[in-house]
Amino acid sequence: MHDVFTDLALEGGELDAVVAALPPEDWHRGTPAPGWTIVHQIGHLTFVADMVRLAVDDPEGFEAAVAPAGDDMAKAVEAMLTGYLAEPVTVLARWREARTAATGALAALPEGATVPWVAGPMPASMLAAAVLMEVFAHGQDVLDALGLRREPTDRIGHVAWFGTRTRDFGYEARGLRAPAARFRFELTAPSGEVWAFGPPEAEERVTGPALDFCLLAGRRRHRDDLALKATGDLADQWLDIAQAFPGPAGEGRRPGQFA
Repeated sequence: MHDVFTDLALEGGELDAVVAALPPEDWHRGTPAPGWTIVHQIGHLTFVADMVRLAVDDPEGFEAAVAPAGDDMAKAVEAMLTGYLAEPVTVLARWREARTAATGALAALPEGATVPWVAGPMPASMLAAAVLMEVFAHGQDVLDALGLRREPTDRIGHVAWFGTRTRDFGYEARGLRAPAARFRFELTAPSGEVWAFGPPEAEERVTGPALDFCLLAGRRRHRDDLALKATGDLADQWLDIAQAFPGPAGEGRRPGQFA
């Protein structure tokens, strides 16, 4: 896979090109996320980028900022989002500045350096993959709101990798004990390459298109609308609960919603 910091910048730039071309009224279109418009989606990405920059520059300040959220991070994020909602031209300018600063700050860290985050400290490259997952997922909401189709690139490899590394988030969000059994993931990239994660001998397996896997892990598509195959009861159960983010799962998407 390519450098994650470069790919994060490219993914953000691609979504930027979509929203920058919109007339102001289109920014207020509803998206598949209940109650969220395109302004909310870009405002959320701006908030995430600002939190990344804070985590890099002032780890103690980051910890103090997220501490009041306690176990209800989703509710806290929703409350903090209000400060990121403004006129489209302001939201876009702020997002551009924030994402450039966040990506640059992560890329400048020494190799192996960790950064505090809501799910626990992460290496800078892993946090960049987490942010790329956010851009991918919330960007999908924007595309769906506009009736546009994504043209995937192998940049989603970072999202796929992150989705396999966060396998247990779905269990934790539902108060379930994650299984000890390891999974094997074999995912076909947009380029046709096969990305494999996990031990080859694992009996629990998930296979299929990497794009579908990323949409599932981001909870932007229901498993029934995706070409993913599970081998083993645990892998099959996991396709029902997969999520690549900590905290509440949210409503997800209905079967056939984007048939």
